[in-house]
Amino acid sequence: MTDDDGYFDERVAARYDESTSDRFEPDVVGETVDFLAGLADDGRALELGIGTGRIALPLAQRGVPVHGIDLSSAMVDRLRAKPGGEDVGVTIGDFATTTVAGTFSVAYLVFNTIMNLTTQAAQVACFRNVAAHLEPGGCFVIEVGLPDLQRLPFGETIRPFHVGETHLGFDEYDVVDQGLISHHYTAADGKFERWSVPFRYVWPSELDLMAELAGMRLRERWSGWKREPFTRESTKHVSIWEKPAP
Repeated sequence: MTDDDGYFDERVAARYDESTSDRFEPDVVGETVDFLAGLADDGRALELGIGTGRIALPLAQRGVPVHGIDLSSAMVDRLRAKPGGEDVGVTIGDFATTTVAGTFSVAYLVFNTIMNLTTQAAQVACFRNVAAHLEPGGCFVIEVGLPDLQRLPFGETIRPFHVGETHLGFDEYDVVDQGLISHHYTAADGKFERWSVPFRYVWPSELDLMAELAGMRLRERWSGWKREPFTRESTKHVSIWEKPAP
């Protein structure tokens, strides 16, 4: 992905918080921040895909120094405009390869952002990049949904994930290349505008192998930020990989 490629440009950034308002609910944000703050302890946190600061800002308010990486300057401009936004360091770049100074006790990718890397090679590179930034004993946390393939009608590749008066959402799967395009139709000024974003869905076992290639090992896997058990009924997972101490 490249900056200003249309996926998270100024048009999208201007209404991103509003379009994902359910993710900004205090309970949702609080669960995530509590989880990450506990892992960070007295160390620093690195957020990949920091966006408009939904998690970074309240985590910083908890006393955890946060640095972010993001490809979209338009999204980061929204972060900067919020209270405390100027105090959070951000590096503009591809989080699969961009490096920053220092080491961190925790790095994290939330809200399916690992899937914004649309090739397996890029996802592997991301794990290696994170491992290089973590201090010994540091953790990498990913929150990501599980592919909803079992709910696809036989022979179909498109499944609705949201149907409302002002927003329609459809996921289009490519099961050969693990591709996924999310199509959003949002009501604006009396008409529906379309926004489509490509992803690469990824299985938990595949992520574990990526971690192993980067020298990390699985420490915990849950179905949510409250550490609910991960089961066959789970629709997402929150996983923690650890960089071993020497």
